[in-house]
Amino acid sequence: MPRKSKPDTVTPRSPSPESWQLRLYVAGMTPRAIAAFDNLKKLCEEHLSGCYEIEVVDLLENPTLAAGDQIVAVPTLVRKLPPPMKKIIGDLANEERVLVGLDLRPR
Repeated sequence: MPRKSKPDTVTPRSPSPESWQLRLYVAGMTPRAIAAFDNLKKLCEEHLSGCYEIEVVDLLENPTLAAGDQIVAVPTLVRKLPPPMKKIIGDLANEERVLVGLDLRPR
C-alpha cells in the first residue's frame, strides 16, 4: 500500500494592514496647531505604525477646503479612511479621548 504523503500546509496570507488617511485642519502654524500635529504623529507611530497618512491643511492658505469637511473650529482632525468619517477638535493632547474618537483600539 503506498504511503500517503502529508498535505502541504499553506499559511494564509495575513491581511494587509488597514490604511488610515487623516487630515489635520489648522489655521497657521500656531503653538496649538503644532501641538496637535506632534500629538497626532506620536499617536500614529505608536498605534498605526506604517499604516497611516497625515495631510495637514492650513486654512489660511486654502480656506475653501474647510467647506468640504464642514470644519467649524481648528485644529480639527478628520479621519477620512477607514470609514466612517470621524472628527476630533482640539490639540489631541488627551490620548484616550483621541483613541476613542477615532475608534482606534490600542495594540
